[in-house]
Amino acid sequence: MSDTTKPYALITGASKGIGKSIAHELAKQGYPLLLAARSDQELKALSDDLEVKYNIDIFYLSIDLSINGASQKITNWIKSNNYPVAVLVNNAGYGVWGDFSASSLNDQLGMMQLNMNVVVELSHLLVPILSQQKQAYILNISSTAAYQAVPTLAVYSATKAFVLSFTRALRFELAQTSISVTCFSPGPVDTGFAARAGLSALNKMAEKFNMQPDEVAKMAVKAMFSKKSEVIPGFTNIISVYANRILPKAFIEKTAAGIYKI
Repeated sequence: MSDTTKPYALITGASKGIGKSIAHELAKQGYPLLLAARSDQELKALSDDLEVKYNIDIFYLSIDLSINGASQKITNWIKSNNYPVAVLVNNAGYGVWGDFSASSLNDQLGMMQLNMNVVVELSHLLVPILSQQKQAYILNISSTAAYQAVPTLAVYSATKAFVLSFTRALRFELAQTSISVTCFSPGPVDTGFAARAGLSALNKMAEKFNMQPDEVAKMAVKAMFSKKSEVIPGFTNIISVYANRILPKAFIEKTAAGIYKI
């Protein structure tokens, strides 16, 4: 391994999709990595690949972040190994698609735990560790769904609105510290998100509107290191968010319902 003096970057949901691409992007920039996700096999494969390509230290923890206490386990892992962490990427998350009343309550609550609680927990637990660095960063991955209510993705869009609001407030609170906080809100990305959500409608739209995870990751990391407060990647996504601000909410929600209809 290299004798890099850079502190570590912790990435949740690192085994696939945007998280995996962010791991590649940070590794390319010489950051040793701490990776957390459910799949031990995928984490090991990613770690081995990054170590060979970039000659950096990689450690991983296979853990289900949707289970209560997972954030504390990650923090204990970091503390027990004295990993100096300067970057926290809160990327782990998933969606549940379908009419709210017909969808599993356990699935909805699990999604809320992962999409919201883990972001809050890890941010709170790691701020004291991050503050030990001369410069540190928190990158929270939200979604363009944060900017509107989305029927059949009702809870998911609400969780992402929470992440956006929380990030804005946390950034303000930490403005006089060494920690910069950024919210990154992509639209559709070519990952396994739609498949896990059971969202066939989004799969059909993918060929026209999806961005590639490597492209999105590069933009996310650039936004974080540039200390941006809030970034929406892609011209189409920026226009759609702007439209949400000026058009009647009833119209926007009816349009979204048509796109994501069951």
